[in-house]
Amino acid sequence: MNNTYSPKEFGKLIGRTTNTLQKWDREGKLKAHRSPISNRRYYTHEQYLQYRGLVAQEQGLTIVYTRVSGMAQKPDLAHQIKALEAYCQQQSIKVNEWMTDIGSGLNYKRKQFNRLMDLIELGQVRRLVIAHHDRLVRFGYEYFEAFCQKHHTELVVINGENLSPEQELVRDLIAIVTVFSARLHGLRSYKKVLKEAALQKE
Repeated sequence: MNNTYSPKEFGKLIGRTTNTLQKWDREGKLKAHRSPISNRRYYTHEQYLQYRGLVAQEQGLTIVYTRVSGMAQKPDLAHQIKALEAYCQQQSIKVNEWMTDIGSGLNYKRKQFNRLMDLIELGQVRRLVIAHHDRLVRFGYEYFEAFCQKHHTELVVINGENLSPEQELVRDLIAIVTVFSARLHGLRSYKKVLKEAALQKE
């Protein structure tokens, strides 16, 4: 399921033309969001649910979550936070809490990350805003996206590629290769032990 829809996609969902959506946007009846990067208009899945009368009025927390892998990336963290502040201000999003973790996107034991997941599971988070998919998790994003949807949390991803440091991806990929190399070495050693044990029995 998409998090966002273009005006054409959203109009098709609700059976309205893009001209009607533009009119509603001007009148304030159904305001479109705008990307801070491309300035293109878009609509969220929550707006679709609200239009259909499937969700109640605003309730719960709006949380912004930020992350970098290490202390050396504090400048990246500051850049990430600044971009999110600008986005929330532009979209008139009132933030209840800012959460920050310093740790790998492969690590699911991050303190604020786990606290965030607990709050979502308890139904206390109405909206979660992140800069990029991998700020939440490096892999398995689709699972967490479904988790948020299940607990009625709107997941807003502004998808700023410049907010996802390339060195983090390289570091995480190296970590994965290292782990699997160690496992492969261990498997080979295990096979060697079995082979030697079999020879001894002969």
